[in-house]
This record gives sequence, structure tokens and C-alpha cells, in this order.
Amino acid sequence: MRWPMQKMIVEEPYQFVPPYRGTFWVKLFHPFLPTFLRTSYGIADVQVTGGEALQENVRRGAGVLLTPNHVRLSDPMTLGVMQTHLGLPTYSMASWHLFNQDGLGGKVNAWMMRNLGAFSVFREGNDRTALACAIDILISGERPLVLFPEGVVSLSNDRVGPLLDGTAVIARSAAKRRARQAKEEGRADTDAGVVIHPIGLRYEFLDDPDAAAEPVLRRLEERFGKWPDPRQPTIDRVRALGEALLALREVQFAGEASSGDRTERAAALIEKILRPIEEREGLSSDGDVITRVKAVRTALLPSLVSAETSEAEKNDLRRELYAAFFAQQVHFLYPADYLTDDAPPERMLETLERIDEDLNDSAQILGRWRVRVNVGEAIPVSGARPRGGPDPLLGEVEASIHRQLGLTPPRRADVAHGVPAIAES
Repeated sequence: MRWPMQKMIVEEPYQFVPPYRGTFWVKLFHPFLPTFLRTSYGIADVQVTGGEALQENVRRGAGVLLTPNHVRLSDPMTLGVMQTHLGLPTYSMASWHLFNQDGLGGKVNAWMMRNLGAFSVFREGNDRTALACAIDILISGERPLVLFPEGVVSLSNDRVGPLLDGTAVIARSAAKRRARQAKEEGRADTDAGVVIHPIGLRYEFLDDPDAAAEPVLRRLEERFGKWPDPRQPTIDRVRALGEALLALREVQFAGEASSGDRTERAAALIEKILRPIEEREGLSSDGDVITRVKAVRTALLPSLVSAETSEAEKNDLRRELYAAFFAQQVHFLYPADYLTDDAPPERMLETLERIDEDLNDSAQILGRWRVRVNVGEAIPVSGARPRGGPDPLLGEVEASIHRQLGLTPPRRADVAHGVPAIAES
């Protein structure tokens, strides 16, 4: 098996990486962000709307939590442009593996992340240090805190994944402690409290989608031994590539390719990968795929980093961990009723990018993108959580993100478990 190039698993004991508290590097680097985004991700334009209320809440000294949807790896840097536009440096929570990438580029990225305000979180355990850091930031009101409540990169412009309940835990814990502190200091009536500003990140492609997709389509079709046929509609060629990739993963993890509806086949393959591990480890097979993959990682990682585990056993664990990673990739690649004939071109392009990244560990820049950063109205946070069922605060956040994206809010928010992270491929 060929492992993904980004090191998703750190085989050493976790060490918390605190944020750099100053703003020197933020002020130095932010003027170069537009150039970085254009050359690294093809983002030619970033437009920010609705930031006035956010600026006012920061001015009032509120603890401000920003909760964007997580479409692409470029999202944190895109929000950096928003920070420059509004004059608001932020802190952000980032998965620990992003601070531990190999090579000079990985070390430079880790250094840059920390000095721009990111701090680490260990997703495979109960990271009390990261939680305390996040809560303290909201209590102090020093800067807004960015959490991506989906926890993973979806590469889906028109879909928002289940929100991690760690978002609500952090917000409510900070609100409770801040209210108690304000009461003790005699300023309960004047304290600005804790608020959440949901953010919708929407990517729009600015070039001809068919022309942009053609060279990538040809390269991937040739890799699968298929003769490129430009006479076919681009969307049909992307669907065919998705079919070929699914068959490849079925052979890889199930022993043979199947036939039928792609979404049903993808779901069956995910079960083939995850369920044996879950049964052996005594894990639940209920819940969404992201929650299940996180539980698998949490269960297997301690043995992988243990000195008592043999190298042969570690290789088996690595194989299972990366199989779980690919189960997550399959989940994102084949959503039902997404790549329809009347779908906007962004869906076709993002699907092509997912296929390219899945096969090559990186995706070719297709052309120029515009990102609309829509900041939602503030949601006041109470320290008291209603008993029973999902936290309604997450439902409010999810509904607001949908509105900022121009989507119909779901009737009932799905809730996952865990602590959100800033980015994951």
C-alpha cells in the first residue's frame, strides 16, 4: 500500500504546541497572503461580508468564537485575509499532526502556523491542555478563536458535515467561567459574554470549468488505461473516473470490484474496512463515518506508539489506520445526489480534485477561484446546557452556516463527538 504523503499519524508521545501570543509575525506575513493563496491554491479573490458585528463584539471585549465550514486546506489562510480586512488577528486550533510533517516544508509550515496563532490539539485523546487554552482565550477576549466545527476538510462546497460537540463544550465552558468571574468582580451587568459568529466559506470558480478540467482528466484517464474522449461531457468523464477509483479501492480493501449504485457500494466498502476493526476493539458501529474513523484512530494509536509493540504488529496497525483514512476519503467522494447533471461546475471540479488527491496525494490547481467569506450574526452563548439530546447551540451554529452558504438549514442538526481541528486532508 502506498501511504498518503501528508503524515496523518505521529508515532511519538503527544506534546502540546502553544500559540505565539504576539502579533509581529501576523503583521509581517499577512500582506503576502493574497500572493500565497494565488500561487499555492489558485485563489484570486477573497470577499468578506458581514464583519461589522464581529468587529463590534471584539471591541466590546466579548469572547468571540468563529466557526467556519471547512471546504479546503486553504481555509485557514483564507481567513487570514479576512483578519487583515477586519483588522482582527485570531487564534486557532490545529490538529497535532500538522505540526509534525516531514521535510523542510513541513517544518516551515509548523513554524508559520504557531507564529500566526495556531495551537495544537490531540484528536485521538482527551486533550485537556488544548481545551483549557481554547477556553482561556474566550474568557480573556484577547482575540477571536477559530474552530472548524466539522473537524475535517470536506472538499464539498454545498454540504456541511456533522458538527463536533466539542465546539459547544468549549463555548459553554468559557461562558460559564466568564460569567462567574464577572460576578465575582462586580461587573456581571456590563460583561459582553461569549458569542459565536458562524462563517460560511463559499468557493466560486472564475474560469472555464471544462477547459480547466481537461488536462487533469486526460492525465487521470491515461493512468486508468482509458482513452481520453473530449467529445464526452466533462461531468460524465468525472463520474467515470470516480467509478474507476471506487473499483480500485474495492479491489484494494475488499478483494474484488462490485457493481451497482456508487453511493451504496461506497457505504458497503466503508463497512468492509471499519467493522472488523470495530468488532475486534469493542467499538460501536453507530454514528457517522467521521466519528467512527476517529474512534478507530483513538483505539489503535496507543499500541502504535508503544515500545512494547513489535514492528510486525506496528505495520498491521499502520495498515488498518490508513485503511480507515481511505474509508473517510470514500465517504467524501460519493455523496448521494451530489454530482447531478444540473450541479454547478464547482461540484464537478471539486470531485475531480478529490480523485486527483486520492490517487496522487496532491491536486493540481485547476484555475482561479473566488472565496466569499460570509460572517453570520452573533449567537449568544449561555453557560447552562439543556439536558437531554444534542446541544441546541450546535443546531443554531449549523443553521447559520447553511444560511451564510445560501443553503436550506437542516431540520435537525447532526452532532458528532470530539474536539474540532483546523485542518485535515
